[in-house]
Amino acid sequence: MNNFHVKDLNLAPEGRLRIEWAAQNMPVLKLISERFEREKPLAGVRLSACLHVTTETANLMITLKNGGADVVLCASNPLSTQDDVAAALVADHQIPVYAVKGEDNTTYYEHIRAALEHYPLVTMDDGADLVSSLHFIALDKLAEVNPVVREWAEKLSVDDRKRLVSGVVGGTEETTTGVIRLKSMEMDGVLHFPVVAVNDASTKHFFDNRYGTGQSTLDGIIRATNRLLAGTTFVVCGYGWCGKGLAMRARGMGANVVVTEVDHLAALEAVMDGFRVMPLLQAAEIGEFFCSVTGNMHVMDRQHFAAMKDGAIVSNSGHFDVEINLDALAEMAVSRRKIREFVEEFTLEDGRRINVLGEGRLVNLAAAEGHPASVMDMSFANQALSAEYMVQEAKNLKAKVYSVPREIDLRIAALKLEGMGIEIDTLTPEQEKYLSSWELGT
Repeated sequence: MNNFHVKDLNLAPEGRLRIEWAAQNMPVLKLISERFEREKPLAGVRLSACLHVTTETANLMITLKNGGADVVLCASNPLSTQDDVAAALVADHQIPVYAVKGEDNTTYYEHIRAALEHYPLVTMDDGADLVSSLHFIALDKLAEVNPVVREWAEKLSVDDRKRLVSGVVGGTEETTTGVIRLKSMEMDGVLHFPVVAVNDASTKHFFDNRYGTGQSTLDGIIRATNRLLAGTTFVVCGYGWCGKGLAMRARGMGANVVVTEVDHLAALEAVMDGFRVMPLLQAAEIGEFFCSVTGNMHVMDRQHFAAMKDGAIVSNSGHFDVEINLDALAEMAVSRRKIREFVEEFTLEDGRRINVLGEGRLVNLAAAEGHPASVMDMSFANQALSAEYMVQEAKNLKAKVYSVPREIDLRIAALKLEGMGIEIDTLTPEQEKYLSSWELGT
């Protein structure tokens, strides 16, 4: 493989314009990029990133390179790549990119292998595919690795396998699913280096997961189907931050929103927020739109498909495509066909049709453009500053999953408000004393 793999470098001019358009709504990252260019805090750092290759990600990669990093980027999802953006990063910024929209599973892991061959000092992941592959190799659990990566790893010496993980000082993780996987690795005692859970930053999950996922998921569903949401029953599976945002936005479009949950507190919150809450098997009988945002597998399964109405529209906005049991649906179907660009129709034996959007992958990226740039501005500001933090502080950190330092979170919030032209009050010395003292009363 060459030192990049994109669909067509001739797409670069279009990608260049779209990257510039996104940058106009990423003022926080712009300020960080300008400082990085002056100070070079990532000078000489080999950084392998496995992220959705979008216009916003492009601006993050440019920021990291401005900071001195030697960056390689591969896709974290086969359907999320924007081919013109990938081409522009290669042609205009000489950043090696391995990503093609619609790539098959073999190509996907060839691209992850390319990121591993970079022998990164810092990893940047979205879903933990890169880090988990790296650890399987280092732990000599090659049977657990995708065959494409395994074939490469088997040719490495034992020392090179160890060097692959021992050379990493730390990493960052973008999304809920990846954080769950990494915390499981930490609990099992197999995590070899510290990782900052960017997803846990308030300036990430409050905004990216709630407002970004809420808007972009509906955008993907509407682009894929061109259906009216008003007056329909919209079932949201999961009421975490992504589910909250999606339920909020679906209600704003006039849908009657039903929430399904397995967590009592989340279910109670959904009820208090004014949504109907019921088991998914019950919701399956009344829903017209379904979207899973849980981070778990087989949320929508055989029994749910059996109960759905004719024409039900099924989608997923969780990171991996396992939330919908597509194998079970395929077994139940007597025929299937692609009826629109991002819609596959499964016809069941009794004639009912169930429509799956974007192959069950992230519908906001498979059928739309992902989160708006102004939201990703904060998420990727966290990524950039967390990478800097990891380079500076890794020697003082253990092989654990860490939250983004609160000072970084607050700095990003302040910069975002500044970029929006919004000022807030500050505490007076008297007020600070009052809040910090146990001796002062009424």
